[in-house]
Amino acid sequence: MQHITAPDLAAWLADPARPRPLLLDVRENWEYETCHIEGSTQMPMQLVPIRVGELEDDAPIVCICHHGARSMQVAAFLERNGFGNITNLTGGIHAWAMQVDPSMAKY
Repeated sequence: MQHITAPDLAAWLADPARPRPLLLDVRENWEYETCHIEGSTQMPMQLVPIRVGELEDDAPIVCICHHGARSMQVAAFLERNGFGNITNLTGGIHAWAMQVDPSMAKY
């Protein structure tokens, strides 16, 4: 598993030469409704084992949660299940709101 900072993820998303990752937001519905990165896919953590078949195992995936702990657990689960290009957003959506998009709602 790799780790990425919010500014580095923003740079990745802005770079047309790099393949866009799947932004896998593993927070609960109310959290995602409060704030999220545009274009992200929400899949609450407890549903990942059930819905893992919906994910491409060779695509770059960036796991996102509030502060980075839940997403790190999901990233580890995905790696154990054969996914090879997994990255965790260090500091989660909170870091994104603080370092990349200060207008984003915080909770």
